[in-house]
Amino acid sequence: MIDPDIELLYAIDKALLGVMILVIMFGMGASLTLNDFKAVGRRPRMILIGFLSQFGFMPLIALGLSHLLNLEPALAIALIMIGCLPGGTTSNMFAYFARGHVALSISMTTASTALALFMTPVLLNFYTGSYTRAIAEQMAEEGSFFIPTKDIVVSLVLVLVPVLGGMILRRFSRGWAKVAEDTAGFMGMIVILFLIATTLGRHFRLVISTPWPLYAATISLGLIGFLFGYWVSRLFGAHPIQQRAISLETGIQNTPVAFAIILMSFPQPQVQNDMLWLAVMYSIFIVISSSCITLWLRKKGQFDWEVYKNTLIHGRLFGEAYVTRYPKAFLPARIAADPSQGALSGEQLRED
Repeated sequence: MIDPDIELLYAIDKALLGVMILVIMFGMGASLTLNDFKAVGRRPRMILIGFLSQFGFMPLIALGLSHLLNLEPALAIALIMIGCLPGGTTSNMFAYFARGHVALSISMTTASTALALFMTPVLLNFYTGSYTRAIAEQMAEEGSFFIPTKDIVVSLVLVLVPVLGGMILRRFSRGWAKVAEDTAGFMGMIVILFLIATTLGRHFRLVISTPWPLYAATISLGLIGFLFGYWVSRLFGAHPIQQRAISLETGIQNTPVAFAIILMSFPQPQVQNDMLWLAVMYSIFIVISSSCITLWLRKKGQFDWEVYKNTLIHGRLFGEAYVTRYPKAFLPARIAADPSQGALSGEQLRED
C-alpha cells in the first residue's frame, strides 16, 4: 500500500523515538517498586479482568477488524501486534486525569508489561498465520517472510532494560525518581505530538489518499477497547474508580514499543512502511480518543471520586475500621454498595 521508497521516518525521527522509548520506559520503572509487584497478588480478580481484556479481547478485536475491513496483510499484522501490546505509562497518566484508580492501573501495567515478553510473540504468531503466508507468497522471489519471534522478544527485553534502571533509581532516590516519572509522561506526549505533526506535514497527500478502512481500524481498536474494559469490569463488580482504570488500560496500547518492534524486527521496506503507517495513524487517533474518553470519565466520576477521597481521609484520621456514614439516599445506587464509599476494604482500594 505504501511506496517502500517513501521515507516515513527520517533519521531524526528515529533518534527521537529511541530517546522517547528510553525516557518513557525509564520513567515507568521510576514509578514502580517491589510493592507494586506484590500488589498484583493483592488484586487478583481485577488483574485477571485486565489480563483477559488486554491479551484475550484486544488481539481478537484487532483480528476481527482486520478481517471485517479486509486490511492488507502487513497492516493486519501491525494492527494485531498493537492489540497484543500492554498500555504502558500513558494509560497510568490518563487514569490519573480520569479520576481512576492509579494504583490498580500501575499494577495492571506491571503485570501486562512482564507478561508481554511471552504473550505478545505467542499471540502474534497464533493470529497472523494467514497474513504471514500471504506476504511470503508476495515476496516469493525475494525470500520467505515470517514473524521474527526472537527479534520481537529481544526488542521487548531491550525496551524493558530502562524499566529496571528506573526501579534502581527509585530505590536510592525517590525525589529523582519522581522527576523521571513526571518527565517521561510529559516528554512522551510532546515527542508523539511532534512526530505526528511532522509526519503529517511531510506526507499530507498520503494522509488524504489513505483508504477509509485504515482509518476505521485505527480509530475503532481503541474505542472498542475502552468500552469493553469499562463494561466488562462493571459486569464483574469492579468499583467506579476501578472501571475507569481498566477501561483506559484496555483501550490504550504502547505505541512507542510498537514503533521499536517494527523498526527492529521487520526490516523489509514494503512491510515496514505499511506497519509504520498504521502505527502512526493509531498514534494520532488514540491520543484524540483517549483525551475525549478521559474528559468524559473525569466528569462522570467526579462525585464518586470525591466521596472516595473523603473516605480515604476518614480512614487515615480515624483508622481503617471506621465506617463513613452518609445521609440516606445521599449515595447513588450504583456506588452505595461500593466499599470505597464506606469502610475501606483492606488493600483492595488503598492508594499505595
